[in-house]
Amino acid sequence: MKIMNPATGEMLKEVKETQTAEITAAWSRAKAAQGAWNAKPLEERLAVIRRYHDLLDRDAETLARDLSLEVGKPLQESKNEVQGARGRIRFFLEQSGKWLAPQSIRTDGNTREELSFDPLGVIANISAWNYPYHVGVNVYIPALISGNAVLYKPSEFATLTGLHIARLLHEAGVPENVFIPIIGDRVAGEALLDLPLDGYFFTGSYRTGKHIAERVASKLVPVGLELGGKDPLYVTDEIQDLKKVAGAVAEGCFYNNGQSCCAVERVYVHEKVYDGFIKHFEAEVRALKVGNPIEAGIQQGSLTRPAHLAFLEEQISDALAKGAEVLCGGKRIPGPGAYFEPTVLVHADHSMRIMMEESFGPVIGIMKVRDDDEAIRLMQDCEYGLTAAVYSGNETRGRSILSRIDAGTSYLNCCDRVSPYLPWAGRKHSGLGTTLSWLGILSFVRPRGWHVRTP
Repeated sequence: MKIMNPATGEMLKEVKETQTAEITAAWSRAKAAQGAWNAKPLEERLAVIRRYHDLLDRDAETLARDLSLEVGKPLQESKNEVQGARGRIRFFLEQSGKWLAPQSIRTDGNTREELSFDPLGVIANISAWNYPYHVGVNVYIPALISGNAVLYKPSEFATLTGLHIARLLHEAGVPENVFIPIIGDRVAGEALLDLPLDGYFFTGSYRTGKHIAERVASKLVPVGLELGGKDPLYVTDEIQDLKKVAGAVAEGCFYNNGQSCCAVERVYVHEKVYDGFIKHFEAEVRALKVGNPIEAGIQQGSLTRPAHLAFLEEQISDALAKGAEVLCGGKRIPGPGAYFEPTVLVHADHSMRIMMEESFGPVIGIMKVRDDDEAIRLMQDCEYGLTAAVYSGNETRGRSILSRIDAGTSYLNCCDRVSPYLPWAGRKHSGLGTTLSWLGILSFVRPRGWHVRTP
């Protein structure tokens, strides 16, 4: 496999792909090793993960640089991601003991009713390229803490990062047969689906997630799917500081080049503040500095997948043909590398693909609305349900609007943020199951009920 730098088009490295027979052998080794890993006291497993947390900091500069080189995100964003992953690991270190501990539920006469948790067994973690540390630790950290073995397939676009993750986990003390990296593309993923694993956890597109769920349905094992979004944001007429809000919304739209499942993907603005918002929003987007992600001060690097440039061009052409106007940007940047101008389209509507299908890039459509009811109807007019955001000077009004939107996460006067203390769960085509929070910890165990009667 050739690992390419999307910012320059140059090859970074060649790595050996894991062949199908090797994947089957990896499952056998993991199955044999999982029991001994689970037999270790929870505190020992936590100590191993604590060492991994520290090793991420020790190697942070190398990890961030390689992440930027292979996915094209600005170096500072890569550094933020590595440190953000450490924050999520700290959550799991702090909370897992509490939620995985056996519980005494009640006593019924001479019978005690208790609850304990068993690991799933050997799971597949088919991970994503846009935030490989963030979405990875959401799965493999609670899975390992709770006693599972993991076959970890990083995205083919984040292979070097996947190999770093495996190297540091092994250095921290996770046995090599308990966490096994599977290197490859779709072929390797399909081979994992053929195995009799005890759970499948995937982060990526709705199309692939649906395929995985259908392929493994007959196994009756847990399936966790963290899928895409077409996340809406509404600016009400009660906002006073439009410049501040425009800056926050622009960051929500264009951070990581818009390649985030929870990025703002469509914006609705009340007609009373529309003109003022557009003025400030355009200024924010035009000020974004685009260039080689390794250079200091760069805010927008290259797209990770060069083929996605054509997809964005198609969305924009469709919108222009149906009456939209380009406020700024609108085209790929010539030269080597997969660069696309930060793009804002106005006069958008729901006949346009850019308002209805996931863009996953530095493009945004903006639509003027008359009132809250129109905004709610449009925000709901979507097959996805990951996040929704409202900016309003009135919390009661903002909460009322968001309560009518079918989404797993609601943002009031903020957007595009994730906390390990809250569940990350999509609705509709945005996913199945939960990561993060105590609910995410329990996604990787099976409950066992105990009825213990005094002899």
